[in-house]
Amino acid sequence: MPHSQPAFCAIYRWRLHPGSEDSFVQAWSRVTQLLRAERGSLGSRLHRGPDNIWYSYTQWPSAEAKAEGLAQPSVDPEAWQQMRNAIAESLPELILEPISDYLAPLPRHDA
Repeated sequence: MPHSQPAFCAIYRWRLHPGSEDSFVQAWSRVTQLLRAERGSLGSRLHRGPDNIWYSYTQWPSAEAKAEGLAQPSVDPEAWQQMRNAIAESLPELILEPISDYLAPLPRHDA
């Protein structure tokens, strides 16, 4: 039986400037943690693909919750700017319709 699922999921994709990967990961992590703690995000995962594109999978309780969370002043303007500086190209957002979810949480590397 499928688990309860959030109503809004999306994939974000970027090509980064060479050498900016560590800076991007640091800023992305900061923004993601703050959105989860302060704005109602259900979290996100960041991946690097074999095509050298970076992928972020995000979940929110609803599209409205995402819009409201991001409509407020930035959770960390410096981290957002750090992310933007690292991005060479942003690809279009992909909105996903959750159908079935059996994904286990990833083990924490910082634990």
